[in-house]
Amino acid sequence: MLRVEGRVTDGWVEELRRTCELQGLSDGIRLTLDLADVAFVDAAGTELLNELRHRRVTLINPTALVAEQLKDAASGDGAHKDYSSAGEIS
Repeated sequence: MLRVEGRVTDGWVEELRRTCELQGLSDGIRLTLDLADVAFVDAAGTELLNELRHRRVTLINPTALVAEQLKDAASGDGAHKDYSSAGEIS
């Protein structure tokens, strides 16, 4: 499990992508990202988190703001996902 903190914006988006790849994502290893300490996600960060979710990365414990950002992004791609601010994003 990886714990993500702060803001997922700008250069940090690519840093998170690289970190996930280094943890074995490209080798098919299942990853979990704990988003409890993420304060904000910009459009690029939201896109990355949705991409990671589609690659079978489990996202857990998003704050209410982050959960809403992910929900808004998911509704834009026609997908319906439950992004509650507690627990796992399904």
